[in-house]
Amino acid sequence: MNTTKPYSLLDLAIIREDFDAKDAYIRSLQIAQHAEKLGYSRMWLAEHHNMANVGSSSPQILIGYLANGTSTIRLGSGGIMLPNHSPLIIAEQFGTLATLYPNRIDLGLGRAPGTDQTTATALRRGRHESVQEFPSDLDDLRRYFSEDNMDSKVRAFPAEGLDVPIYLLGSSMSSAVLASEKGLPYAFASHFAPAYLINASRYYRENFQPSAHLAKPYFISCVNVIAADTDEEAHYFATSFYQTALGIIRGRSYPMKKPVKSMDNIWNEAEAAAIQNMMACTFIGTKESLKPQFESFFKQVEVDELMVSTNIYDTEKRLKSLEITAEVLG
Repeated sequence: MNTTKPYSLLDLAIIREDFDAKDAYIRSLQIAQHAEKLGYSRMWLAEHHNMANVGSSSPQILIGYLANGTSTIRLGSGGIMLPNHSPLIIAEQFGTLATLYPNRIDLGLGRAPGTDQTTATALRRGRHESVQEFPSDLDDLRRYFSEDNMDSKVRAFPAEGLDVPIYLLGSSMSSAVLASEKGLPYAFASHFAPAYLINASRYYRENFQPSAHLAKPYFISCVNVIAADTDEEAHYFATSFYQTALGIIRGRSYPMKKPVKSMDNIWNEAEAAAIQNMMACTFIGTKESLKPQFESFFKQVEVDELMVSTNIYDTEKRLKSLEITAEVLG
């Protein structure tokens, strides 16, 4: 199946049971190097906090680490949760990355805290900004990258004048509205919040206002993909992912667990149903069984790029999943 669409990768530097964060970072580098060879166009890291299974609390640092170990694949944030940060600091950090690794750095931005409210308060000590200030923070950030900011009393070095593509992330209609108004590429988090995917994508396309940075809409959908040599094996690997999702529902955080033969004694019917709804944009199977799943998805949603999240416990099996996915989408 040749979709002629770019395909890319989302990573959270997953920390596994019986392993530590250093292992997660080394594994992310292995993933980035393998994805580069397989033709993935970019790899993004997501900012999350106070989560025992997520090592990407500082995407800015990991981006530099991965960029140093690769040569062509684009790397970026998917995303930086801007309410947690000063726009000036983000401009300086990504300006530094773009200077060191020209034409390879993306800046994806979200308005959520990427954590619980208590942790969000700890992250923003001494700051009073909230998600309501996100549009103005976004404008400030874009200005810091612009050459038109030269006469300002506050300038972002070395960001000023650099071409660092900014993407807006979201999972709601409000993010679709903002992305269309600002003329920005839009990445939708359908891998965990698919409810508004179709409506948001349609609104974005129909109401897109061209900007100096983007002439026409560019829509990315992120989905979960777990691929293996057999359907049975793929569904077995998926149980690690289900256990992580179950922890989110129960308000518990723990490293990614090993796969299990059955989830029956781990979740109840209500939890299983909730997770299935949350993971509606999850594709599990072999090269042969994945093709019709993707074909059906592309008939429902017009996407310019498909971003995949592949959460599998075993490293070699995860690399294999990326290979199969690339074969299907390439």
